[in-house]
Amino acid sequence: MQRRTLLKGGAGLAALGLLQGCGEAGQANSAETGAARFEMPLESAPHARTLMQWPVSLDVYDRPALARVQSSIALIANTISRYEPVALLCDPQFKAAARAKLDEAVEIWDIPTDDLWCRDSGPTFVQDASGGLAVAHIRFNGWGRKQPHAHDARIAERVAKRLNLPLLPTGLVGEQGGVEHDGAGTLLAHASCWANPNRSTESQEEIGKRLLHALGGEKMIWAPGVVGKDITDYHIDALARFVAPGKVLIQLGQEVDPDDPWSVSGHETLRVLRDATDAQGRKLDIVRLDDPVNIRNRKPDFVASYVNYYVCNGAVIAAQFGDEDADEKARALLQSLYPGRVIEMLDVDPIGESGGGIHCATQQMPAANPTK
Repeated sequence: MQRRTLLKGGAGLAALGLLQGCGEAGQANSAETGAARFEMPLESAPHARTLMQWPVSLDVYDRPALARVQSSIALIANTISRYEPVALLCDPQFKAAARAKLDEAVEIWDIPTDDLWCRDSGPTFVQDASGGLAVAHIRFNGWGRKQPHAHDARIAERVAKRLNLPLLPTGLVGEQGGVEHDGAGTLLAHASCWANPNRSTESQEEIGKRLLHALGGEKMIWAPGVVGKDITDYHIDALARFVAPGKVLIQLGQEVDPDDPWSVSGHETLRVLRDATDAQGRKLDIVRLDDPVNIRNRKPDFVASYVNYYVCNGAVIAAQFGDEDADEKARALLQSLYPGRVIEMLDVDPIGESGGGIHCATQQMPAANPTK
């Protein structure tokens, strides 16, 4: 099963009652009600810990595929734990199996999960001006009711409860992997995964306002994206990432392939970025990275995204795909973009086969009252 194809059972999920978390759509968020302003920091800001999820769903994976993705999740968690604390969310009944694959430094929290995509179903942490944390509640509905998510729909609220953090209603249904924030007021997203009837009936303009309020942004940049070609409806974090305020890294081939919807959409997003300005009115600084070609994995829907990396304290955790030349160019570019951090390049092909990457599998919890 892959996130670049529609997963089994998707058409019947509404009938199964797996629409948890959609009832908040009409509520005002904290910014609209005059409460304290919260903002999502840039990912490279200091972290208290990383959160990840232990995948267990046999509705999504067969047993061999599940074992492979679990091993990849353990590899990522163990690697990050050398740089900052990691908390793995896991149903207690699967705790022993997870513990056997994890280094002692990785903590396990008794929060049930279905799948591994903590970027999408995990909590979106935001901070107020004094560094105090809260969770902006972006409701997860299985990427528009395409996958069972009985446990994943409740992860954000359960984490907020465990940490005794405010859970701020946003009126949003969607996934954090579908939006990028530069930490200085500028947001970037594909409209295809937000202004989509499978998440929301509100207008793109209204959804943009809600995203800005939820993440503390001032300027929304929309690109069209692609509807219905993958389970996410084309999350931006597989294509383009904010490296710093006003600075975007995009992975894209030099020429448009008219037969490839990802290529067509990616170049359309690039045009939008070239025409856009950030929240301070500056033209964006755009850095390009080529796709790898001679990769190990030949699955037709394999996601070979270098930009789906994760920035933790002191390191950047990225994927490598077996194209030695492209892998080394990606490493060198990431090192230039994140000087002073160790670049860790991991073979996590089972996650690429499942339609995502390392960023999709991780979620940062900012450090409270950061010193830098």
